Amino acid sequence: MAEGHTKLNGPDLVQGIAFSDLPDGGKLVGHCGDEQVLLVRRGTEAFAIGATCTHYGGPLVDGLVVEDTVRCPWHHACFDLRTGEALRAPAFNPLACWSVQQRDGRIFVGEKLKRTAPRPRDGSAGQAPEKIVIVGGGAAGFAAAETLRREQYQGRIVMISDDQAPPVDRPNLSKDYLAGKAPEDWIPLRGGKFYSKNNIDLRLDTKAVHIDLHSREVVLADEGRIPYDRLLLATGAEPVRLTIPGADQPHVHTLRSFADSKAIIERSTTARRAVVLGASFIGLEVAAALRSRDIDVHVVAPDKRPMDRVLGPQMGDFIRALHEENGIVFHLEDTASSIDGSKVKLGSGDTLAADFVVVGIGVRPRTGLAETAGLILDRGVVVNAFLETSAPGIFAAGDIARWPDPRSGENIRVEHWVVAERQGRTAALNMLGHREKFVAVPFFWSQHYDVPINYVGHAAQWDEIVVDGDIIAKDCLLRFKREGRTLAVASIFRDIESLEAEAEMERQMAT
Repeated sequence: MAEGHTKLNGPDLVQGIAFSDLPDGGKLVGHCGDEQVLLVRRGTEAFAIGATCTHYGGPLVDGLVVEDTVRCPWHHACFDLRTGEALRAPAFNPLACWSVQQRDGRIFVGEKLKRTAPRPRDGSAGQAPEKIVIVGGGAAGFAAAETLRREQYQGRIVMISDDQAPPVDRPNLSKDYLAGKAPEDWIPLRGGKFYSKNNIDLRLDTKAVHIDLHSREVVLADEGRIPYDRLLLATGAEPVRLTIPGADQPHVHTLRSFADSKAIIERSTTARRAVVLGASFIGLEVAAALRSRDIDVHVVAPDKRPMDRVLGPQMGDFIRALHEENGIVFHLEDTASSIDGSKVKLGSGDTLAADFVVVGIGVRPRTGLAETAGLILDRGVVVNAFLETSAPGIFAAGDIARWPDPRSGENIRVEHWVVAERQGRTAALNMLGHREKFVAVPFFWSQHYDVPINYVGHAAQWDEIVVDGDIIAKDCLLRFKREGRTLAVASIFRDIESLEAEAEMERQMAT
């Protein structure tokens, strides 16, 4: 998704650089021919890989080297320095690799290496299943299907989605795409040929209504049946619907799907005024995107301040001020009581004019399929450390899954895109018989105008927030602590420190 480079930076690595110019753990951007290359030294070895992340084009030279990997500073994708393989979402495409030689105290980068398929990991238990069914066309479902084929699984994959579009990059739907800054061809996670080329039977606009545990079949709304040996439930979440009078009018929108985002864009081409209900991440990202389209936006929410529950009062006040600087008008500690045509009436008695309304008052996990199948639920689908549900052979991942968090010792459910993608990958490996626990540290990012907020970890409650830096100056890192222990870290323009916090949380789990 990165734009092509118009100017090559750094030295010509074909001509070589002095070994001493690259310290142990050091990174340097140069070029080979007309391509930018990142040179990384690890001890006595040096590696040459593509310089930009294959997710959104983040500069890997600003990232973090952890053992034989490099992590992207923007959204914490992770790549193997030896093979270029994308090891962690949100990246799926590998980096290019170049040969490296050392002679006479210098490092020379040679030819670009031909890409080879990653080697399937060893240690699967038992025979591979013949038929795997994935219910859900979101982050977790896509990541699972992609991982299965990357692991060279040869069996049948059926992917059922009640969406009309193939899996899309959902974070973009409320960010750059909605703002008009990203083209439509950025949105699909893979082009249509990916599914046919990889023999993934993607069935769109198809609804699963029941799981027959006895016959091991998924029953469809049209009464068709799809047999499975392993089943992944990745049904995600759905927007909480507004129940006030007038909420069912056509100019009242929610944002979850590609079609939802396109409908809001279409509405915004002729509109001048919008009301956003909810000051959540989605609500405020929508508000920021609509401001970039010169639409007057009012935000109505019952909260005292935006995002207080997740980011605390100081960051909440900053986010409110940031949006107000960009023209947003807030109506906090208030709710909509009715929508009458182009008027939104509030509980306080105020009335707001609106050409359209976007509702962002939260989501709820889509657990109906799991519930009717008799799986154990607890505000989500309960899974073990391997993401397997209470029914053997049935796994769950993404927004519906409540899993044992090794850091807190609690069972948690997290509605983050990157978490869903990483769980999809782990579920795929375990459906193939690998006993791999899901231990990834949760991560998400949110974009508000030119301000990115990165969040690592999970803090449902905290008793202390320690601020390093200056929030107002957009240069800060906040540590959310309980009983002296850091549970989560939020940051603005502290990318390397965010990556270091993630790596430290991983080390704490390993000890």
